[in-house]
Amino acid sequence: MKSLKKQRRIQIIAVAAVALVLSTGLIGYALRDGINYFRAPSQVIAEPPGPAEVFRIGGLVEEGSLKRGQGEAIRFAVTDGGATVPVVFTGVLPDLFEENQGMVGTGRYVDGVFEASEILAKHDETYMPKEVTDALKAQGVYRDPEG
Repeated sequence: MKSLKKQRRIQIIAVAAVALVLSTGLIGYALRDGINYFRAPSQVIAEPPGPAEVFRIGGLVEEGSLKRGQGEAIRFAVTDGGATVPVVFTGVLPDLFEENQGMVGTGRYVDGVFEASEILAKHDETYMPKEVTDALKAQGVYRDPEG
């Protein structure tokens, strides 16, 4: 009788361990596409990612680089003061998107151009994403909006 209880207990523990490992693996597999790493323009130029890798880039929209094409096609450059990366975006830009302002884009780096699928802009005159602020501070070009 005792050996049957012991055997049943071992089976339950083994099934629970397998279920835990399986669920952890499935969660990791599901999240792998949802993780977008942030890179500053200097990092993109120094170590270009592969064309299949989706990541986020952030910095300031370079003065004089905003060009609107046919339809919703927009070209501009994003800089962190150390390097500049050309960006192509097809879609509607946020209302607060403009030159010399912070932005974060999600997309791929293909043939030397960042092809953005999403563009985010600051939501008021003082906000800038932490990653962008850190990258600009590292390059020595960060300007505090408070003065």
